[in-house]
Amino acid sequence: MGEVIRNWWQAVVAWATSPAVSWVDLIISGVIAAAAIVIAVLFSVVVFPRLLRLSIMSGANFDVKTVASVRLPLAAFIILSGLYLALLALSPPPTVQVAVNKISAVVAVSIGAVLIHGMLSAGLLWLQAYLHRSDSDPHHPSNWLFPMVRRAVLAFVVAAAVMVSLDILGINITPLVAGLGIAGLAVALALQPTLGNLFAGTYVVSEGVVNVGDYIEMSDGTAGYVVDVSWRSTRIRTITDNLVVVPNSLFAETVITNFNKPGEPLNIVVPCGVSYQSDLAQVEEISLEVMNSIQQEHPDAAPEFEPRFRYQEFGDSNVNFVMVVRAQNRIAGFVVRNELIKRIHSRFAAEGITINYPVRKLEFPEGAALQGNVQLPLEAETESI
Repeated sequence: MGEVIRNWWQAVVAWATSPAVSWVDLIISGVIAAAAIVIAVLFSVVVFPRLLRLSIMSGANFDVKTVASVRLPLAAFIILSGLYLALLALSPPPTVQVAVNKISAVVAVSIGAVLIHGMLSAGLLWLQAYLHRSDSDPHHPSNWLFPMVRRAVLAFVVAAAVMVSLDILGINITPLVAGLGIAGLAVALALQPTLGNLFAGTYVVSEGVVNVGDYIEMSDGTAGYVVDVSWRSTRIRTITDNLVVVPNSLFAETVITNFNKPGEPLNIVVPCGVSYQSDLAQVEEISLEVMNSIQQEHPDAAPEFEPRFRYQEFGDSNVNFVMVVRAQNRIAGFVVRNELIKRIHSRFAAEGITINYPVRKLEFPEGAALQGNVQLPLEAETESI
């Protein structure tokens, strides 16, 4: 590589000092270069502000960011084109022409890389701002996702530009690509858990089913408020004020119940049962009366909800039923459930309605008797008498 550059430089110096270049060629070349610089300045000073003003008037923030990102690369490309044409006007020898072509191509690739990175970054910034406007949550998980994506885009664009530039300069990049592929595979295998958490975190954020502040419950029983979703883990604050850190790979694979979606109010189901001697119509009437009073009076209940009462089954000791009320949110549900159980128990006791303990009724054949805790047949009973 050093030998090639040295040969190019010697050829350029020999051509520049040779009498083959006339004053007319130099003047024409200078005019072309000056015209390119003037056009680039006019674009930056006159054309670009008008394009920017037009984008602002249209209200398209994405267009504004895009126009701002192409200003310098386009101006640099205009200057590069003028300098290239100015050198061609000097009719350089083939050796110099090859060097000019290669150098111009490398510079053009660099300018193109800057232009592509600027447009992609503008698009990501616009998307991040759009999501923040629609979500209005300053702690949205995309705050860490989009900066990471922008860094990844920059690394990819730079790597691609370097590869293309080396290929233009005549350097064989096949061993380099193969080495990078093997190194990338080794790094990917070594960082497999970390990458798994990263992609799982991206999935959690893009799905939008869990946000900071939501009350969730996982299939293993872990429950609490989501306080942070980072690239590696999701942090949950339990009702006992403890912090549970869940790796994103595990978080993305488990079954999650989000008590804040589709809305915060949720139904509270309270099972109960009364003895078989109870008047079931009276039990239903009293239960609905108590539930209605809670729905209308308790601050944690949802007053617009109509309570529900349903008998379920003939149990071993009771006729079982469920009562359904609605609370404002998950934490309020614990308070409403507590109040309903207290009031139902007090009201049933006042009305003489029994909630049986688990009992078992034993029936003996006619004529049988018990001595102690042992059942005796009729003949044994007669002999003992």
